[in-house]
Amino acid sequence: MFQTLSSESFRTAARFGRDRAGNFSIIIALLIPLLLVVAGGVVDIVHAMGQKVRFQDELDAAILAAVHETDADRQLETATSHIREISDSDLSALEMQEAGMSLVLVSNGDGSLTGTLRMPHPTAFLKIIHLDTIPISVSATAIKAGGSDSAGAGCIYALGNVSQAVLINSGARLDAKECEVNVHSTAAPAFIMNAGAVIDTAKFCVKGANYIQNGGTLSNLKVGCSVADDPYAGKIAEPAVPSTCATQGALSGASFTLNPGVHCDTTFNGSPTVTFKPGLHIIKGRMILNSGSTVLAEGVTFYYPDVGSEIRANGGLTFTASAPTTGPYAGVLMFEKTSDAANNANKQQYVFNGSLGESLTGIIHLPNRNATYNSTTNQASRISLVVNTIIMNSANWKLSPYDGPRPGGSGGAGAGARLVN
Repeated sequence: MFQTLSSESFRTAARFGRDRAGNFSIIIALLIPLLLVVAGGVVDIVHAMGQKVRFQDELDAAILAAVHETDADRQLETATSHIREISDSDLSALEMQEAGMSLVLVSNGDGSLTGTLRMPHPTAFLKIIHLDTIPISVSATAIKAGGSDSAGAGCIYALGNVSQAVLINSGARLDAKECEVNVHSTAAPAFIMNAGAVIDTAKFCVKGANYIQNGGTLSNLKVGCSVADDPYAGKIAEPAVPSTCATQGALSGASFTLNPGVHCDTTFNGSPTVTFKPGLHIIKGRMILNSGSTVLAEGVTFYYPDVGSEIRANGGLTFTASAPTTGPYAGVLMFEKTSDAANNANKQQYVFNGSLGESLTGIIHLPNRNATYNSTTNQASRISLVVNTIIMNSANWKLSPYDGPRPGGSGGAGAGARLVN
């Protein structure tokens, strides 16, 4: 019986071997899972690569925003918040961590910031072979404008290579913990600081090595430092100046509202409230305001066509002004003509006298002015100030980096920073 069964089995196997349709069916049955894994795996990988590109864009933006912060915790908080906002995710930091997402930031010796983002990408087809996720990792490095050894966003640029390019008098108070001051002078002394002053900055960067400090407190001083260049040189278009004056002469009254245009040698008697409507206001000659006056200028750009033009305050003012956020002068609060060599060679004084209260937002580009600052700020002014020299008198000055739009269409959180890789 054993021989009979064996013979029968052999004949059955032989017939099955000659049955090509049966062979093909078995092969197909064996290949279907493999083909499904291969084809589906390609879909999973392509999808993962698309997600990697998206994560790279998100990380680039996050690191550009975070590099402006000086504190490590604030850097991580800013980057995480930026990624969450861009990705439209409402997950908390803990929930993101539980989902396998990690963000690591490293501060580099040259002042740049590197971020590495890792996140598992769930698969749809590769689960068949128990590959539930594909690991994705992207990295980005950003550095603030001004290059190496940068510690804060540039808020003040004193461009003059002269003695006492910065003079800090007794009683001056500058609270600018996130700001960098750039002093280009290599003269002796490049700056002088007198007793009783307190200057608190992220970095006080002086190109020269010679200075005089007669007391006071000056945080984060660096001499022989690689100063940041004027970030706006040649980038702000100078307007044609109309020959017709919209406002001129002596004016009396309690309040005035000025339309954009040219204001020629205007004096406001008394202590009025002067409101500048949004737009470009060209100050030709001196605009004189008396002590106790109030200036309101929201969405405004002031242009000085020569070094003899200025807004002059005879005493303390209340001055509130902000630059426009759109248009050809987006981000520019004040600027002057710099395309004329004779004008550039004739440096003049400009006094900020908002000692009754000042709030400024925008770029102030006055490289031909020797600025004197007497103002008191009710809240932190967000400005980027470019001057030839500066004197800080007994003033309570709170200053934060300007982070809005800038000439050329740049701006926002990553303004003043660039990606290294």
